[in-house]
Amino acid sequence: MSFTPYTSTPYVSPPLAGRREWTALGVLLLPCLLVSMDVSVLYFAVPFLTEELGPSSVQQLWILDIYAFVLAGLLITMGALGDRIGRRRLLLTGAVLFGLASGLAAYAQSAEMLIAARALLGIGGATLMPSTLALIRNLFHDARQRGKAIAIWSAATTGGIALGPVLSGALLENFWWGSVFLINAPAMVLLLVCGPLLLPEFRNPAAGRFDLPGAALSLAAMLPIVYGIKEIARDGVSAQPAAALAIGLLAAAGFVLRQRTARHPMLDLELFRHRGFSVSVLMNLLAMFAVVGCAVFFTQYLQSVRGMRPMEAALWNLVPTLAVGGMAAAAAALAQRMDRAYVIGAGFLIAAGGFTWLSWLEPGSALWFVLVGSAVYASGLVVVMSLGNELALGVAPPERAGSASAVLESGTELGGALGMAILGSIGSAVYRDDIGGALPAGLPAGAADAARETLAGAAAVAGRLPERAGEALLTAARSAFTEGLQVAVLGAAGVMACGAVLAVGLLRRVHRGVHPPTPEPTPAPSPEGGEGEGAGERPDQGGAAPASVPARGGVS
Repeated sequence: MSFTPYTSTPYVSPPLAGRREWTALGVLLLPCLLVSMDVSVLYFAVPFLTEELGPSSVQQLWILDIYAFVLAGLLITMGALGDRIGRRRLLLTGAVLFGLASGLAAYAQSAEMLIAARALLGIGGATLMPSTLALIRNLFHDARQRGKAIAIWSAATTGGIALGPVLSGALLENFWWGSVFLINAPAMVLLLVCGPLLLPEFRNPAAGRFDLPGAALSLAAMLPIVYGIKEIARDGVSAQPAAALAIGLLAAAGFVLRQRTARHPMLDLELFRHRGFSVSVLMNLLAMFAVVGCAVFFTQYLQSVRGMRPMEAALWNLVPTLAVGGMAAAAAALAQRMDRAYVIGAGFLIAAGGFTWLSWLEPGSALWFVLVGSAVYASGLVVVMSLGNELALGVAPPERAGSASAVLESGTELGGALGMAILGSIGSAVYRDDIGGALPAGLPAGAADAARETLAGAAAVAGRLPERAGEALLTAARSAFTEGLQVAVLGAAGVMACGAVLAVGLLRRVHRGVHPPTPEPTPAPSPEGGEGEGAGERPDQGGAAPASVPARGGVS
């Protein structure tokens, strides 16, 4: 009796990244930092905007929200476009648009003009973000190196949200409110100079024609859904937001159907068959829902309730971020020793504890009380987001990096936008309810409406009243705002607790996908040629997976 011995194709280690790839990562962090900064750069400028442009509370929310809404709505479209025209080319195109829109926003003459400029910034940001993560997936083939690169990328994203108010505060100390946008221009010029020299170009010639109907359906789904949720959370169910929500859901169903039947779909729905990918998108959405939804309250609390100057408030706001700088690395180390589901679940529970702590915040609370609570919830969310990003890209094959990055970023941006809309609307509703009974008798109708709209409006009205009446109104407004903050952070804590349950229940025994370094489509030649697309632009090379490793990775 004879037998044939078992043999398997030998596994070839993926190439390691060198100095050029790590330098390229530094260039990719620049747009990542700026796009995330623009989510938060207006937090400390809100009182100045109110005084200069006089927006209503609805317009104020749209000024803050529209950037993230448009960004989230176009990410999938831009990710698919980058796979077709080239990821570096899309990045540089986005840099031009982002810089021009920043100038338009800086010199806006009305609330409506600023909202439009912020929408254009969202379009520019949507061209930048998918390219950064997709290029990271193409540059770093080794799993450990890619994990480090993604941890750095995640730190830049969260750091940008924290750095935005610091730069905003520094500029508002010395310049007008529009200067918070002009800071983007020199950074975009630097990207346009360094990008062609250091970043390789990657294009998938097998991607097929661009799915224009799919792009239209994705945008038609995102904006009405977000608008409907925002308005229902603010004013309750009514005909217009309910209709918008229904239209958005129908468009979303049409988008999914289109992606299932199109010859060249924008989005590969096979990605969602991997629990590691789909659940990671959900985890990032929940994390950003909480952090962005509550951040606007804390920046206004420091400035408008505690009376700090913008720069002082911005620097204190940065302290919790500096305190948790090593959490991403610690989370990655823990995930090597135990099931990452429990690490992510623990991160959610830590964040829930921090938000619960802050629900006891009062107008006169000690500053350390605010900083401790903020550091605790930030620590937990850094754990969740760094491991979620790594897992999602780990299960996505390199040739699908563009669409995978776009979906991941769409979930992140949508979570932040929904957090600001829903938690912001809840806080505003509590504020209006509490301040109503504290308005002085005989206050003109316009002044009463302004005081009910926002804390900044109440402060402006109080400044025009006699000293005792003005002080009483300002004290009541600060108390009402803090009450709204308490309700909002309790809502965030509840969402974090749900996230912990979902993470443990859905991610147990889900491991990072193992992909052989399969051949990437040949990088596209640049119109100008040159070394920028030569030595450093290396497609995935050689090697087959062992027989026991699934071809696409995913759930084990």
